[in-house]
Amino acid sequence: MSDLTLLILRLVFLAVLWVFVFAVVYALRSDLFGQKVRRQTAEGAASASSPFAAAPVAAPNLVEATEPIHNIPSAPPPPAAPVRDTSPPAGNSPARRLVITSGPKEGLEIELPTEQLAIGRSSESGLVIRDDYTSTHHARLMLWNDGWVVQDLDSTNGTFLDGQRVTLPTPVPLNSTVTIGTTSFELRR
Repeated sequence: MSDLTLLILRLVFLAVLWVFVFAVVYALRSDLFGQKVRRQTAEGAASASSPFAAAPVAAPNLVEATEPIHNIPSAPPPPAAPVRDTSPPAGNSPARRLVITSGPKEGLEIELPTEQLAIGRSSESGLVIRDDYTSTHHARLMLWNDGWVVQDLDSTNGTFLDGQRVTLPTPVPLNSTVTIGTTSFELRR
């Protein structure tokens, strides 16, 4: 191998090594300090007036039809997920307080704000949870149609409602357990 080829291979290897170093530093920075906050223009603010503007919303209580499996005649059909009406009862007021039922802050009760509550490790969050399993901006609770909705903010370890992972904004019934990291809480009147 010629000296020129060896020099070029060394420089390419060094460049690839630095790309990996910068990728690791960026990942650590975004995990420790969160994503950069971008200012919203007037047009963007108008289009994001709904709390579900950034996330697709599935129609409630719909069962998706699937094709039967023809090559496995003895396969039982998949079990249907239990359908639960998660809409708030008519005439009842939404939850007013959040009660932590397990975790380092067990027993803590906080009054829910009028619109939304940010949850995460960030000191800017309304509910600060400092553990290794909570992201900087982990989730948020939003008041929508006289009921509270939980939205996971693309957290690493997920947000769970009664043991089911939340992928879309999901209504939170009263006294249902929401788990974020090692902390669980319920919404109560």
